[in-house]
Amino acid sequence: MTSGATERLHPRERLLTTAERLFYERGIHTVGVEQLVAEAEVTRATFYRHFAGKEGLVLAYLRERDARVKRAVAAVRSAHRGRDAVLGIMDVVGRTVTRPGFRGCGFINAAAEYPDPDHPVRSCVAEHREWFRGVLREAAREAGHREPDRLARTLVLLRDGAMVSGHLDGPRDAVAALRQAVLELLDAG
Repeated sequence: MTSGATERLHPRERLLTTAERLFYERGIHTVGVEQLVAEAEVTRATFYRHFAGKEGLVLAYLRERDARVKRAVAAVRSAHRGRDAVLGIMDVVGRTVTRPGFRGCGFINAAAEYPDPDHPVRSCVAEHREWFRGVLREAAREAGHREPDRLARTLVLLRDGAMVSGHLDGPRDAVAALRQAVLELLDAG
C-alpha cells in the first residue's frame, strides 16, 4: 500500500506519514505497532530507534498536525491583521473541513481517545488549543474588539463545532454557518 513517493521517505517520515493516515482514518487505539511497521515498511527495531513507543509516535503525529496548522495560520497572519486575520484564520478551518476524506479534528479525535486530562497526549492537545486561542485573541485585539478574550474563546468553540458538524452533517453547511457566525460576532464587537 506504499506509494513510490512514500518509499523514498526516510524511515521516520514513513512512520509519521503512515501514522497520520492510519490514526486519522481508524483511530489511534485501533492501530497497533505491528500494523504501523508493516505499512510503513520498516522493522520493529527501526520503529523503536525513532520512537520510544507508540505514545511517542502519537505525540509526534500530533506535533506534526500542530506544525501544519501553525504554518497555515502564519501565512494568514503574514498577509492580514485584525478583522481580515480573524476571517482568514477561520477560513483555514473552513478549508480543513471541506478537505476530501475529512473525518473531524485530529486533536478532538485524539482527546476523545485519551480521557485523562493529565496524559501527555491531552497536554499536547491543550497546548495546541491554547496557542490557537491566543492567535485569535491577538487578531481580535487588533480588530478592536472590545472583548478579545471572549471572542477568541467563542471562535474556538465555533471551530470545534464546525469540525464536528463538517464530519457529521456535511462540510458545506458547516462552513457557511461558521463564516456567518464569525461575521456576526465581529460586527457585534
